[in-house]
Amino acid sequence: MNKRYSRASAEAQQAAEEQRSSDARSAAQEPGAVPAAEPERVSDAEFDRALARILSGHVEADAPATQERSAFDGDQLDLADRRALRRAAGLSTELTDVTEVEYRQLRLERVVLAGVWSSADSTHAEAEVSLQELSALAATAGSDVLAGVLQRRATPDPATYLGAGKAAALADLVAEEGADTVICDGELSASQRRGLEDIVKVKVVDRTAVILDIFAQHAKSREGKAQVELAQLEYLLPRLRGWGESMSRQAGGRVAAGAGIGSRGPGETKIELDRRRIRTRMAKLRREITGMKTARDEKRSVRLTRSIPSVAITGYTNAGKSSLLNRLTGAGVLVEDALFATLDPTVRKALTPENRPYTLTDTVGFVRSLPHQLVEAFRSTLEEVAEADLVLHVVDGSHPDPEGQLAAVRAVLADVDAQDVPELVAINKADAADPEVLQRLLRRERGSIAVSARTGQGVEELRALVAGRLPVPDVELDVCVPYERGDLVHRAHTTGQVLTEEHTDAGTRMRVRVRPRLAADLDPFRAATA
Repeated sequence: MNKRYSRASAEAQQAAEEQRSSDARSAAQEPGAVPAAEPERVSDAEFDRALARILSGHVEADAPATQERSAFDGDQLDLADRRALRRAAGLSTELTDVTEVEYRQLRLERVVLAGVWSSADSTHAEAEVSLQELSALAATAGSDVLAGVLQRRATPDPATYLGAGKAAALADLVAEEGADTVICDGELSASQRRGLEDIVKVKVVDRTAVILDIFAQHAKSREGKAQVELAQLEYLLPRLRGWGESMSRQAGGRVAAGAGIGSRGPGETKIELDRRRIRTRMAKLRREITGMKTARDEKRSVRLTRSIPSVAITGYTNAGKSSLLNRLTGAGVLVEDALFATLDPTVRKALTPENRPYTLTDTVGFVRSLPHQLVEAFRSTLEEVAEADLVLHVVDGSHPDPEGQLAAVRAVLADVDAQDVPELVAINKADAADPEVLQRLLRRERGSIAVSARTGQGVEELRALVAGRLPVPDVELDVCVPYERGDLVHRAHTTGQVLTEEHTDAGTRMRVRVRPRLAADLDPFRAATA
């Protein structure tokens, strides 16, 4: 079964028709306006604009909602900087007359998507959702999605990914649409990429390359940049290409080798030299990331010493994790309707209704078929999830396949040994989700809650649920703390529960319920209670 997604989409035609009809009604309501005639068929330009809005996921009718949501997300000074460098559709520096100036090109890449699905591995609906997600990834990376093809076959072709006939049809589609890039919904081997490029005559990249490109654009911290570069080099290493004998570095002869008899022979080729340099750079990056991990471990150990519980916000990319963090803590971290907007983990302090402090950590989002290079490179960052006391799993309730999102995230959590951490599922975007889908998810995920970071629905109930899931102090003591150890009294108030308190001549007499670490520090003062 083959399916093609192109400019003939009925959805785009309908959107353009509705926009034209709305304009006509607005004009007719003006005083003295002449009744509008029957609307004509949309022009090609209007049709193209409607299609571009649908493929990129940015519909003009959604603009007020986006502005309303941003009011709850803090200043977000980084957001303006990021958008300032983003390419925009319709803006280009292409020139028709290049006789006297250098020809330069700055515009969105025009891409065509290609996917293969097997009935044994997934359904047709799941394959369509995956292709739509690839379209969103391509738009986030800075491209204009023109069309797409989806082929059903048992396994991808080992030579060209698509079958011979479908690859030829893809070449015709690329020529027809004027595309300059093909993005495949899967990870291609070096031979598959070369074979498909020979047929379509344009650049071919895979899903992994697109995700890595997005990470490279959004990484901001020193650690995030190092992690992304390490993942890119791991991806590039087995895909290096040689460009002929002229690029080789072969030794031989007294002049070339610097020695005579016994020195002539094959030396290091250009591709071998590149591989060695990449491995050297990867080793250096791993050392740097290990050094950065030490600083984060020290901060985590301080929180453990003070018995401060930690909550890690995790979930699928663009599920609304950062928006929920801003709602819960007023952090003002960057929020954007784009995939992988957050790469660098953010830790913020929050308080339970009983004024017990705990930390909320916003982590990088996950996605289907997340490249294993990224999981390995970001393992030190994802350890924040494995060391947490509670995982707040955010899922997009308005997504076509929320169950698939839950499964994809849990698979990655298992890779970083975080599957045993207690989990609380928060179904976000409840204001835009189908009520039947919400009820299905609430029945499927026990103890879950439906919230909306945009409107604030269910946020207070979520705070109460998080406080109830945090580890409670379980060691009860009756102590008399000397006045010079006021730090212990303060820790008892901030990290434990003070049941009774009395100021005596010997010190502060308290009956408290605390965590084991603080109980060990208070234990020497038990004798004073007799």
